[in-house]
Amino acid sequence: MDGVLWYVLTGTSGGRNRHRLLCALKERPRNANQLAAALDLDYTTVRHHLSVLVDHDLLTKTGDSYGVIYQLSPSVRKNWDVVEQIEQGYPDPPLSSS
Repeated sequence: MDGVLWYVLTGTSGGRNRHRLLCALKERPRNANQLAAALDLDYTTVRHHLSVLVDHDLLTKTGDSYGVIYQLSPSVRKNWDVVEQIEQGYPDPPLSSS
């Protein structure tokens, strides 16, 4: 899991926004529209990043279509210390677009 987190959050374009999504979902489960509004990101950008996170088993989703609710996977919760370690490595605050 460590390697997947490092790859998805630092080794690819959009890693900072994916990190922001994980942090927002740690607070509470949300849908893509709620995340876009809370993080001031474009809805399609959020949907793309959510898809990447789901594809790498970092998120689980409940529901279908527009109302899908996303939450952290159990393995991400278990390895949250790695997410925090990655956050400390970012030199600047996360960007709002990518």
